[in-house]
This record gives sequence, C-alpha cells and structure tokens, in this order.
Amino acid sequence: MNTTLLLTITVPNGVLVNMEVESVSLPGTEGAFMVLSSHAPLIASLTAGDIVYVVGSEIKRQRIEKGFVRVLNNKVEASIEV
Repeated sequence: MNTTLLLTITVPNGVLVNMEVESVSLPGTEGAFMVLSSHAPLIASLTAGDIVYVVGSEIKRQRIEKGFVRVLNNKVEASIEV
C-alpha cells in the first residue's frame, strides 16, 4: 500500500515543488489541517502561513500569503501566492 502523496506547489510563474511526500500541513482559511495518504477529496482556500511537508525524515516549509488547494487520489495540488 502506497503511503505517500504527490505534492505540487505552483505560483503564477511556475512550479516550486513537485515531489512525493509523507504528509502535508496547510494553513486553511477555516483552520490549519493535515493531509495524509487516502485523504478524502477536498478543495480549500489557504491563508497566510506555512505549508509544511515531510519528505523522508526531513521537514520542509513554504511560506505563502494565500492560495487554494485541491486534494484528490493522493495528489495535493496547491496554487499559491508568496
């Protein structure tokens, strides 16, 4: 069973991140939330904060001002402004 997600983070002029991750935490406008493998489909707006994602044993962060995220079939696609 695959326990990873494909995380893609895009900005208006290109792709910042496109990699397999174990989990993603996002700053939703209705509150922060975490996405793990097999998460239910979701579309949410994002507010200023950090997208935090885990790659192996490494924790990475991407600061954002706002954006949207779509979660579907173990793919997390965030379109953001930094």
